[in-house]
Amino acid sequence: MSFQRIRSYLSTASPRYERLRRLAKRFPELDVSAITTCLSMLRLAQDLAEGYDAHFARHGLSQGRFVILIHLLDAEDANKDGWTPAELAEHAGVSRATMTGLMDTLEKDGLISRENHPSDRRMYTVRLTPKAHAFLQGMLPDHYRRIATLMAPLSEAERTTLQELLAKVASGIPALKNP
Repeated sequence: MSFQRIRSYLSTASPRYERLRRLAKRFPELDVSAITTCLSMLRLAQDLAEGYDAHFARHGLSQGRFVILIHLLDAEDANKDGWTPAELAEHAGVSRATMTGLMDTLEKDGLISRENHPSDRRMYTVRLTPKAHAFLQGMLPDHYRRIATLMAPLSEAERTTLQELLAKVASGIPALKNP
C-alpha cells in the first residue's frame, strides 16, 4: 500500500470518513479517530503480511517455516543442542500439530533433521542441516536488507516512538477479546 493510499483513506474528505461521521450520529460510542486509526493499522498489517508472504514465497518458505529455521539457527548460536518439537511449538506460538506439519515439510526439503534426544529415547531433537545453513546464508542478507528498506523512512527516534505506540495499542487488545 502506498503512503498516498493511506493518506487518502484517512482523509476527512473520503467517503469512508463521511460514512463514519454519519454512523457516529447514530452511535455516540463511535470514536471516528479511533476507528480510522484502527482501520489504518489493519490495512497496514494486511499489506505487511502480503509482502512477507510474497518475500518468503520467493524463497520457497512460509512465515511459519522461516520462524522455525530462525529459532534453530539461534539455538546453535546459543550453543543449545537442538530443540524438541514441543519447545519449538511453544517458542513459535503454534500448536504441536501445526509444528509437526511445518517440520514435515522442512525435513522433506532437507532443511532440518530429527535426531534421537540425548537423554530421553522417547523424544527427539530438531537441528538444521548443512543445506539449511547454506540456504539461510544466501537468504538472510536479502531478507535483512528488505526489512531495513521497509523501515528506512523512519528515523531511529521514530522507530522507538512507533514501538512504544504499538505497545500501547497492544495493551488494549483484551478489550476486543474479552466478553
